Amino acid sequence: MTVRVAIWSGPRNISTAMMRAWENRPDTVVVDEPFYAAYLARTGIDHPGRDAVIASQPTDPAAVVRGLRGHVGADVHYAKQMTHHLADDADLNWIAEFRNVLLVRDPAEVVASYVRSREACEPADIGLLQQVRLLEAMPESPPVVDAGDFLRSPETYLRWLCDWLGIAFTDRMLHWPAGPRESDGVWAPYWYDAVERSTGFEPWRPRDVHLSPHDAAVADACRPAYDVLHAARLRL
Repeated sequence: MTVRVAIWSGPRNISTAMMRAWENRPDTVVVDEPFYAAYLARTGIDHPGRDAVIASQPTDPAAVVRGLRGHVGADVHYAKQMTHHLADDADLNWIAEFRNVLLVRDPAEVVASYVRSREACEPADIGLLQQVRLLEAMPESPPVVDAGDFLRSPETYLRWLCDWLGIAFTDRMLHWPAGPRESDGVWAPYWYDAVERSTGFEPWRPRDVHLSPHDAAVADACRPAYDVLHAARLRL
């Protein structure tokens, strides 16, 4: 049977690099942010390439879920999921059909990165509040991976995740060819420049974060949620 894994992240994390790692496995098919169009259509929010994103995917969440449940012709089906794409009242029963992982990052670092691509940022934009909701809704306690921990030892964490999923680790997950992928969403030109240049995970380094008063307030509003998730994180 196909192993279906969903890694739930906020934006400006290492989620696209993580997708690269899994797509570089010969037995894996990936899907990139399948609820993005539904999110834009529901909220009316203006993102770069909005019309192209909406045209590229179903805008009905039920249709998205049907697609995620479909046959993929691979041993592993990997879904890169953005938690802020889910509506607050979304039916989450279907997530029990996936092996779920929460990928988190310090909110100050997320906000600092986010506002380099968009002028406005609010607490709901960066996913941490929704990740706590998912943590509480999932039928089994999911592994919580902090990006800072992961980048200090990617192989250690990838080996653990493969063992947890019951699949073999391959060192192909640590390095990949630079460039775009056919599986990348149509939004890649606006968000994926650094990942397209990458050939592996960027080593961890401390970040010198400077935020405006508004952006600092956004990070502070998300700090309690991050603290809950960080306390539950996988420690290897």
